[in-house]
Amino acid sequence: MSGDSTGQDRCPTEPGSEFPSAPATPVPRLVTKRLVALLAIVAIGGAAWWLGPQMSLARWAEREQAFRLLFEASPLAMVVVAAVVYVAITGASLPGAAPLTLVYGWLFGFWIALPLVSCSSTAGATLAMLASRWLFHDAVERRFAGRLAGFRAAVAREGPFYLFTLRLIPAVPFFAVNALMGLVPIRARTFWWVSQLGMAPGTALYVYAGSSVPSLRRLADEGLAAVFAPGQLARLTVALVLLGLFPWLARAGVTRFAKRRSAAGTPPV
Repeated sequence: MSGDSTGQDRCPTEPGSEFPSAPATPVPRLVTKRLVALLAIVAIGGAAWWLGPQMSLARWAEREQAFRLLFEASPLAMVVVAAVVYVAITGASLPGAAPLTLVYGWLFGFWIALPLVSCSSTAGATLAMLASRWLFHDAVERRFAGRLAGFRAAVAREGPFYLFTLRLIPAVPFFAVNALMGLVPIRARTFWWVSQLGMAPGTALYVYAGSSVPSLRRLADEGLAAVFAPGQLARLTVALVLLGLFPWLARAGVTRFAKRRSAAGTPPV
């Protein structure tokens, strides 16, 4: 064997080798996704097996009955706690306000849940707007840079009526309206009362829909018959129809009013 080593005699893994080391074979993404899916199925199955007895309708009916007894004993305290929870969720721009509105309507009834949700949602929205203005101004401006110019122009042209339109017709998500309004010159009290007025119809519909759902105790005792009772079914049908038609009716009403206002030459509010 010759003392002169050639490139063919070198080991590819030695330093100075002209052949690069073979890269480690990565775990295929498909295998990783299947493993994650399998673990998720196992976790869900285990949770369902463990919590199964606790998830029965009868058990939830017992919890509902306990809540209603607690509400009868301390109505003011329960309303205050519910309001704090709602303000915290909306003020922090967390998802879940619409389902929570339905739940409040179901638990408290229409006439208690309506002012509770209306005032709490407006308070949370105002806190979110002020946080956008004073704490997260630069971050919000970067996040919504693409639509900020048009938003400011619309507010300058229409004034608080533009906010009322957005509240009445959720063309822009709830959290985005709060954040963007923090970047325009609008007073907090104006933001408050316009939001209160604009969100009132939608809030009333969601609360009514929630209050139309029968209690869990009734469902546990009567089954589907509780839903299909003549009066109960009529309330649910009305609630669903109104929820479906409201966006179109509100849009048509706002469009018609805006046209009349523009034709009359009414200046921004």
